[in-house]
Amino acid sequence: MQKILLISDTHGYFDEKLVKYINTVDEVWHAGDIGTMDVCQKIEQLKPLRAVYGNIDGQDIRKIYPKDAIFNCEEVKVFITHIGGYPNRYSADAKKLILQEKPALFICGHSHILKIMFDKQLNLLHLNPGAAGMQGFHQVKTALRFAIEGKEIKNMEIIELGKRA
Repeated sequence: MQKILLISDTHGYFDEKLVKYINTVDEVWHAGDIGTMDVCQKIEQLKPLRAVYGNIDGQDIRKIYPKDAIFNCEEVKVFITHIGGYPNRYSADAKKLILQEKPALFICGHSHILKIMFDKQLNLLHLNPGAAGMQGFHQVKTALRFAIEGKEIKNMEIIELGKRA
C-alpha cells in the first residue's frame, strides 16, 4: 500500500502545516504551478516527490519535472498534468493522452478548485487537489490524501490548510 499526499498550485509558497501530512505518507505528488525549487526541496527533505510543471513554472523547474507524468503506483496507472480540464471537458492534450494511455487515475491542477469526480465514460477517477498556495482566487488552501492498494484507490481525505489570506 502506498499513501499519497496530493498538492497543486503552491506558487512558491510552502505551508508549514503540510509537514504533518507529509510525514504520514510515502510520497508527495505535485500537480504543477510549483513556483520555486525551494518548495520542492522542502518536500524532498521529508519524502519522495513526483511533480509536473505548470504554466507559471520557470526553466529551472521545467528542466527537472515533466509536463506530463504517466506511471504505475501499485497496480493503478496514473496520469498527472497541470492543465487537464474535467470529465467531458478535458483539454485536447490531456484527452489525447487519456485515450492513448487509459489511466485509472487522472490528476491535474490549475483551476484552484478541489474536485473528486469519477468519469464513467472513460472509467477513471479524476482528482484536482485545489491549491495549497497563497496566489489565486481560492478562499481555502487544500490538499488530498489517499492510499493506493493494489488496484484500489481508497481512504480519500480532503485536507483544509486554512484560509488563503
